[in-house]
Amino acid sequence: MKKYRKPSEIISKIKDGDTLMVGGFGLVGAPLTLIDELTRHKVKDLTVISNNLGEPGRGLGILLRQGKIKKAIGSYFTSNREVGDAYNEGKIDIQLMPQGTMSESIRAGGAGIGGYYTKTSVGTELAKGKEIREINGALYVFELPLRANVALVKAAKADDLGNLIYYKTARNFNPIMATAADYVIAEVDEIVELGELSPEEIVTPHLYVDAVVTSELILTREGVVSRHEFNK
Repeated sequence: MKKYRKPSEIISKIKDGDTLMVGGFGLVGAPLTLIDELTRHKVKDLTVISNNLGEPGRGLGILLRQGKIKKAIGSYFTSNREVGDAYNEGKIDIQLMPQGTMSESIRAGGAGIGGYYTKTSVGTELAKGKEIREINGALYVFELPLRANVALVKAAKADDLGNLIYYKTARNFNPIMATAADYVIAEVDEIVELGELSPEEIVTPHLYVDAVVTSELILTREGVVSRHEFNK
């Protein structure tokens, strides 16, 4: 499989100042192996587009502690109280977006749409400095699309071409992020032979996927553990 790479090899695609999209809702559906490898990669001044920045000392929360994140764009940062501390100390910039707005902005970025109007955030602090337009008697805020240099996404399975399927709610933001980045790295639990995935269940076609790695870390009720420890 030409797209299969080791995490240590492929994470070098991420450079100083890059914008990353990272899938996951909390730690569910997050590419934990890729994030773990990124903690060992010498990189700085990252802009991270993700629903949240993990939890204290877990997931993207490790990168926050390492000072590698310059700006975070997301909608639910309270899962990691250290984000607020870092913001108050001037260590990180935050762009807060309503969750639906963030999703639509990513989808627009993947679809090549130059922007869109939404009623969400009209009359709030989040709309300050943005274009406001009246349409059919109602006010709308103009939102720009979101794109990234690299997307780190998590899927349940990939076939030999890189077609992806997802597991239940772990799907979350991953499919739309896979459409909205210049380079897409997919972390998967299992790689199967071509033809084992039904075309009807494939969510992300292989044309969107540039590289695939297998998961070495998994999320359990006890926390994040290595697959080797879990299978003992």
